[in-house]
Amino acid sequence: MPKPRILLVDDEERFRTNLQKMLDAQGLTVRAASSGAGALEDLKRSPYDVIVLDIRMPGMDGLATLKEIKSINPEAEVIILSGHASMDAAMEINRLGGYDYLMKPCPLEDLLLKIEAAYEKKVDREKSQRQPPPPKPEP
Repeated sequence: MPKPRILLVDDEERFRTNLQKMLDAQGLTVRAASSGAGALEDLKRSPYDVIVLDIRMPGMDGLATLKEIKSINPEAEVIILSGHASMDAAMEINRLGGYDYLMKPCPLEDLLLKIEAAYEKKVDREKSQRQPPPPKPEP
């Protein structure tokens, strides 16, 4: 299976840079954006399979960004990272079509597993959409 194209969105430069390097070292194709608005501009130019998105950012927060991501590319799977647990936020992420919600900091292995699972879900969904529907039974 090919590797997913990943967009990492986080306003914390040090965190974003370090995580991008760790994901690159795992052989993943990763681009990074420092804001929700920057992520949306990048998404308009390039398709991504999985987006790893911080929930708390100045300007456009993660929830507003998630909503816009889904309007631009509804097929992309979005994993939200947050340093602040909230049941309300988790429910809103689910309602807006987010794939999953992880607490920051999370072990790299946990994030890699979520990225892989999100990508598999996207690929499976795309395959099922390409398959013709089964023939209707004769009356």
